[in-house]
Amino acid sequence: MIPRLKQWLAGEPPAPAVAPRLRILMVCTGNICRSPTAEGVLRRKLQQAGLGAVIQVGSAGTQGYHTAEPPDPRAVRAAAARGYDLSKLRARPLRPDDFQQFDVLFAMDKGHLEWLHKRRPPAAATRQIGLLMPLARRHPGVLEVPDPYYGSPAGFEHVLDLLEDACDGVLERLAAQRPLVEGAAPGR
Repeated sequence: MIPRLKQWLAGEPPAPAVAPRLRILMVCTGNICRSPTAEGVLRRKLQQAGLGAVIQVGSAGTQGYHTAEPPDPRAVRAAAARGYDLSKLRARPLRPDDFQQFDVLFAMDKGHLEWLHKRRPPAAATRQIGLLMPLARRHPGVLEVPDPYYGSPAGFEHVLDLLEDACDGVLERLAAQRPLVEGAAPGR
């Protein structure tokens, strides 16, 4: 009970009552735009599919620039307009134990992917690490989620379009029991 209370007080989502069977981590640079949006979108889609208790979703940044800060207000507003609540999320940097704690790590762009591969410890060699966008169906050929931070509010809408599509692809892969990252072994 005390650990759950500490999580709640820290603004972290409570641990599910059922141990998750799969853990997915979304990764971008500062964890205030793309990755928390991806976390919010996938989390809601999993809840709607009845999988919210068995699949845990989190997000982190390759850098700790914004540690403990909420997502960018523009990301929060754009997501809220589509029914996604990002208000309780807080930025955090990727920790070495994330490679052990999460089964799948999704990078928002090729730079993040390269960063993850360079830092993956040998003990985490079985973890799936890849780009999220190859799972999208309505945006063929788009491999990266662009950083909307320095742009207009329209950039946050575009990011949501891409992430909704890619997260639908995650659900399709889960339903088909296919690996979430191409080239990964089935069942992991």
